[in-house]
Amino acid sequence: MISLESISDKVKNGLRITEGEALFLFESKDLLGVGELASLVNERKNGNRVFFNVNRHINYTNICVKRCAFCAFSRKADEEGAYTLDLTEIKRRAVEAVQQGATELHIVGGLHPDLPFDFYLEMLRVAQSVSASLHIKAFTAVEIDYLASLAGLSAGGVLRSLRDAGLGSLPGGGAEIFSGRIREQLCPDKISGQRWLDIMEEAHGIGLRSNATMLYGHLESFDDRVDHLRRLRDLQDRTHGFQAFVPLAFQPENTRMQLDRQAGTTGVDDLKTMAVARLYLDNFEHVKAYWVMLGEKTAQVALAFGVNDLDGTVIEEKIGHDAGAVSPQFLCREDILRLIRKAGRMPVERDTLYRPLRVY
Repeated sequence: MISLESISDKVKNGLRITEGEALFLFESKDLLGVGELASLVNERKNGNRVFFNVNRHINYTNICVKRCAFCAFSRKADEEGAYTLDLTEIKRRAVEAVQQGATELHIVGGLHPDLPFDFYLEMLRVAQSVSASLHIKAFTAVEIDYLASLAGLSAGGVLRSLRDAGLGSLPGGGAEIFSGRIREQLCPDKISGQRWLDIMEEAHGIGLRSNATMLYGHLESFDDRVDHLRRLRDLQDRTHGFQAFVPLAFQPENTRMQLDRQAGTTGVDDLKTMAVARLYLDNFEHVKAYWVMLGEKTAQVALAFGVNDLDGTVIEEKIGHDAGAVSPQFLCREDILRLIRKAGRMPVERDTLYRPLRVY
């Protein structure tokens, strides 16, 4: 019989937990017990360290050929609020990021119907020209798939071209939830979960690391979450290319799902999801609390539930905020240091590849 005690015994002996045990943990009412076990695993991997970086988000366009039900960011080209940044503006923001001490640009956007493939290559070259030390983390697997059709190339061909133009890693968005049944309701026009996994496997195969995400708190069940985690763990066993797992709490405001009162997450759900991820994803070194969607306080508490990364300073995030995120659009280095220290942890500023830059 599965129990928290039996799972604890396995974890303490370094044994991998099963999908059934992960489901048990999601359904467990003992939040603190699950969190304590996740914290133990995290301390084995990362000690008392909590990572963050100084980064800047650039959402280069919100014009998109897709209209996913959960998305409040996308616009049609003739719709109010639609925009596309030109290369001059992108360079200006990259320069500003370097002046603010950023070591990473996080670049994602909508699937624009008119931008040519050369625009994306030049965007990377322009951003990289600002500073050789600036790491460009850009494009979800959904964008890679779209660029492949745009350029008439395979996903692997697109990834190699982008890498050669300055792409350093992929952020891991667009995974949503892998269940085909749920994707049919959530984002029927988006690539399948398997296609997302295939593109990530190709990226890892040519030396591009990535994150992995899961959007939760909408239409999915706990079974769907476990299936999602299983498929990530299986791919990580093969490639070891994922750097961090980033659970993304669904923000229902301003989406076509906003009238569903069951949509959205609670603090208990957020903390448990991060803890279960830490316990099940035993081949991931890092679990990130994305404070933009969780809020600062929940992200801070998550440091006691298996989390060892708070993302970064971010600056001007649009996608989550368009959907109603109430967190600020920017945290300075001192804000993040305060959150980590008040949680009794040791802050470590890192680069995108988790190489420590400074221990505080």
